[in-house]
Amino acid sequence: MLRSMTGFGAGRATVESEEIAVEIRSVNHKFCEIKVRSSRELATLEPLVLKLVKERVARGAIDVSLKRASRTAGGLVPTVDVHLAREYRRAFSELAAAIGVPDEIALRDVALQPNVIRLDEPEVSLDSAARAVEQALGTAIDALTAMRVKEGVALGADLSHRLALVATLVGEVRAIAPKTVDEYKKRLEERIAELARTGTVDPQRIAQEVAFFADRTDVAEEMTRLASHLDQFRALIASGEPAGRKMDFLVQEMHREVNTTGSKSQHPELSHRVVQLKAELERIREQVQNIE
Repeated sequence: MLRSMTGFGAGRATVESEEIAVEIRSVNHKFCEIKVRSSRELATLEPLVLKLVKERVARGAIDVSLKRASRTAGGLVPTVDVHLAREYRRAFSELAAAIGVPDEIALRDVALQPNVIRLDEPEVSLDSAARAVEQALGTAIDALTAMRVKEGVALGADLSHRLALVATLVGEVRAIAPKTVDEYKKRLEERIAELARTGTVDPQRIAQEVAFFADRTDVAEEMTRLASHLDQFRALIASGEPAGRKMDFLVQEMHREVNTTGSKSQHPELSHRVVQLKAELERIREQVQNIE
């Protein structure tokens, strides 16, 4: 089953004291490019995120956001610098002794000094955070994959429809191509009949001219290869494997066969079918850019 490269997923997990929220988004890209956005304390877990995503996503521009849920409303917790508090207490005692006043310093007096008590981000437990990231990211990737598969089903249906149109046009080209030779032969014979009034006509030369024209305008080989590419394309749709790059290559090959057919075209109906083929192949190419 085909998968689109566009999708979104989210997940949340709690392991012991660590709660992690993950969001993952993906859009079209030629390769698999992953960007991780996280807070400073979770930065060391980014290699883990890259590994987990690459195991399950083959292609696309992937944006992963990691957020550590806070146990407090502001996201910060008070931290006491005990060493600095002792230094303040010692300084106050020295000052009291130096100026001859009682040493009546209270805890509140020390606590209110700069940087004794400050608000910091809570210390992270990397082991618990890593397990929470793995669980939350797994849930997010599941949701992302489900969305990509759903869109991939629609893409597959559209591509199958367009492949059927291309196959119909290939059949029409095959049917029209012999008419080109027959009509050329008829025009040549009419021209020769006019010339015969004033001179002799060599039947062998007529046959040679017709054979040369038939060889120059023969598109059977191009149509056979194009039909083969269509079969390969259908097989990729049914394979269930990431197939976007292979499909892109096949579309290029199909364009090449159609362009060659157009250069050989000597019939208005044939030229019209070539234009239609190019239009359908371009629509297929645009859709393939969305496939993983």
